[in-house]
Amino acid sequence: MNEPEIAVVIPTRNRARYLDVALASLAHQRPAVPHELLVVDDCSTDATAEIIAAHDVPHLSQIKPLGLNAARNAGVRATSAPIVAFVDDDVWVPPGWLEALAEGARRHPRADAFGGPIVARLEGPTPRGCGREKPPITTLDLGPDDVPVTMVWGANMAIRRRAFERVGAFDETIGGHGDEEDWLRRLRQAGGSIEYLAAAGLAHRRADGDARLLPLTRAAYHRGRAARRSDERQRLAPAIGSELRTFGGCLWHTLRRGCPQGLIMGAHAAGRLRQAAAPGASDRGRP
Repeated sequence: MNEPEIAVVIPTRNRARYLDVALASLAHQRPAVPHELLVVDDCSTDATAEIIAAHDVPHLSQIKPLGLNAARNAGVRATSAPIVAFVDDDVWVPPGWLEALAEGARRHPRADAFGGPIVARLEGPTPRGCGREKPPITTLDLGPDDVPVTMVWGANMAIRRRAFERVGAFDETIGGHGDEEDWLRRLRQAGGSIEYLAAAGLAHRRADGDARLLPLTRAAYHRGRAARRSDERQRLAPAIGSELRTFGGCLWHTLRRGCPQGLIMGAHAAGRLRQAAAPGASDRGRP
C-alpha cells in the first residue's frame, strides 16, 4: 500500500448523529489520494462509540474530556502522514475535497498550513433572515482563487507535520474560541505561511432541532463569551462601551428589519457583553 499523503483527524464529543454524516461523506472521497483517517473521541457519553464501530474507522479514545486542542494534538501524534487535515464532526465533505487539498498542498509547497471554504448548511426549519446578517455558524469565503491569508478556521484546516514539529503543539488550555488561532499565530511568528485553497471547501451543518432559533441563539451567546475571552488573551478586547453599542445595533436591526436572525447576532453580542462585565474581566484592548 502507498504511504498516506494526508491524515484526516476528526475530534468529536457527544455529537454522534453529526459524526455519522461526516464519516459517511469522508467514505466517498475519490480514492486517488492515499490517506489515513482517525476519529479522536474526547470521552463521549452518547452513541459515538457505536457510530465509529458502524463505520469501522480507526479511533482514539481520551480517558477524560480534555478539549478540542488536546484531541488535535493526540491526532497528530497518532498518525504519520506529512499533512494533517482537521475537520469538525459537524461537517459534510464533498467527494473532491481530499483531492483538492492534496493538489493545493502540491501547488504551494512552501505553505505550512491550509484552509478552505466553509459553507453554512442549515437543515430543517430555520429562522428567516433579511439577508443583511452573517450566517449563524462559522463560515469562510475568500473568493474563487487560492490566496495567502493570516487565518483560517479549524472546521476545515490542514497543517504540515514539519510545521507542528517546529511550532509545537496546540495550546490545550484554550477552549471555546480561538483554539486554532493561537497555533496559527505562533506559526506566522515563526515565519510560517497559510494558504487559502479555494477548491477545498466543505459544508458546516446544523440539523434537526439545532437549526431552530433557540438553539442557534443559545450557541451564539456562548460563542460570544468565548470570543471575548479570546480577545482578552490577545489584549484586543474593545471597551465595554463599544460592546454596548454593538449590542444596541443588533437590537435595532432585529426590530427595524423584523429579522429573527437578528436575535442570534444580539445573543452573540450579549455574550461578549456579559463576559466583559464578568468578575475579574478587564478591557485590555483598544479604548
